[in-house]
Amino acid sequence: MNPQSGNPRGNLPGAAEAAESEAARLVARARVMMIISGLTTALAVAAVVTVIGYRMYAVGLGSATDEIVTLPKGARVISTSASAGRIAVLLDVGGASEIRTFDIKTLKPAGRLRFATEP
Repeated sequence: MNPQSGNPRGNLPGAAEAAESEAARLVARARVMMIISGLTTALAVAAVVTVIGYRMYAVGLGSATDEIVTLPKGARVISTSASAGRIAVLLDVGGASEIRTFDIKTLKPAGRLRFATEP
């Protein structure tokens, strides 16, 4: 505080008030920019959570099917493999190997490959 004038801001009240009003405008502008940034971030996070939730929910809506595939009498399943939308099952049918393929979505037979030894 200036002891002569009793003015706490000094002898130039107009310049001090102008500087304070400019600082107040800058603070208000920064505050608005922070609010916009926060709202944009919240909107982006909500969008990501919504997409993840939708995909998790949509996967759960897939039709679960219970299918029974009949095998020849005495056949044993040796191995299975899934790739490119198909399930391949390796069977041992009476000592001969056979591969049967099925469509993953419909579980319908897609093909059969038999292996035999040459005579």
